[in-house]
Amino acid sequence: MYKTLHTDLTDAIFTITINRPDKLNAINAQVMDELSEAVTEIYTNKEIRSAIITGAGPKAFVAGADISEFQGLTKEEGQALAAKGHDIFMRIASSPKPIAAAVNGFALGGGCELAMACHFRLCTTNARFGQPEVSLGLIPGYGGTQRLTQLIGRGRAIEIMLSGRMVEATEAHTMGLVNYIVVESNELLSKTRELLSIINEKAPLAVARIIECVNIAAGDGFKNGRADEWEADPFGGDARPDDNSSARSGGGAGTHGRAGGDAWESSGRINGFLREQQAFGECFGTEDMKEGAAAFLEKRKPVFKGK
Repeated sequence: MYKTLHTDLTDAIFTITINRPDKLNAINAQVMDELSEAVTEIYTNKEIRSAIITGAGPKAFVAGADISEFQGLTKEEGQALAAKGHDIFMRIASSPKPIAAAVNGFALGGGCELAMACHFRLCTTNARFGQPEVSLGLIPGYGGTQRLTQLIGRGRAIEIMLSGRMVEATEAHTMGLVNYIVVESNELLSKTRELLSIINEKAPLAVARIIECVNIAAGDGFKNGRADEWEADPFGGDARPDDNSSARSGGGAGTHGRAGGDAWESSGRINGFLREQQAFGECFGTEDMKEGAAAFLEKRKPVFKGK
């Protein structure tokens, strides 16, 4: 199905491997197109509960973009390229199903941006992160200036992007860029799967709402933003924008219970605290909440069905 990706679905975990090891898994136009298709599969396939993005080979997660494709681009074409990357990476960040990055080497430029778009990151000891675009007379174009600042703070983010330096695994962990360092490289995927397996046992609708509310807190909740336009139900089977949602025009709540009405501030930004209240209330209308409460009182393990 894919020429630049390898995919696998095992135990409800969908693994996407960017498979260009001879090019250090550099992102080109075909990788972007196929990654977009794979992300849509995460949204639409009801058998998928969570996902992993990683790179093929021992050297690189994604070592950057294919710079040869940048030559000759006009200002307008460059902006269109960035818009496409933003769209795909925002869909990753906004996925109601958790997506983890398993960083197995260099994560530079677009690779660092891809890793940061995932909900959390695990890496090997040889991992290296960076946004070296300034050395090419460019800036990060797929959300890097925003997400790096969100994750590690303004001062550190500016220093790393202006210098273009690489950040090794221990420093990345210390500053909060990665959640875990895996010492044995061959255990990276198993550790990532172990973490996702724990999450997969939780209530899917609650998981989706936690991701949504955290994204709002991180600054990703805006009217007309991709984070507001994609289906929140992990088992809804629809990855298309919600054309019926009046929340995007400042009216009432959208058809999927997205923030609306009083949850929007006049600035167009979602009030995260109010959205949390709404989402908390929405959970009381789910079968999963009833099951979770009953299981707790009956001292048994809950069985969540995403309803």
